[in-house]
Amino acid sequence: MKRAFVLLGILVMACSVGMAADFSATGDIVDAKCANGGKSGAGHSSCAQNCIKGGQPAVLVTADGKIYEITNQDEVTPHAGHKVMIEGTEADGKVTVKSVKMAS
Repeated sequence: MKRAFVLLGILVMACSVGMAADFSATGDIVDAKCANGGKSGAGHSSCAQNCIKGGQPAVLVTADGKIYEITNQDEVTPHAGHKVMIEGTEADGKVTVKSVKMAS
């Protein structure tokens, strides 16, 4: 019986890993290649737009340098090179966008 409770506990912990959590952040929508090279911000806007149009995946880069992959690219590609506020869910560093608004 004790073994069954231990196994149940392990199963519950395993299921909770990777669960989506509410997400809200402000940052720049840039292409993944440049984000990993540390390039973002207003001066990088046209490059981000061109790279995303050219097929690079869009990512969100926050002010503290965190990079989030976007699962539903179509929601953010119109905002390439812009500072936005995103709300959605996040799991394992990947964000599913529910809403995106231009930020100041």
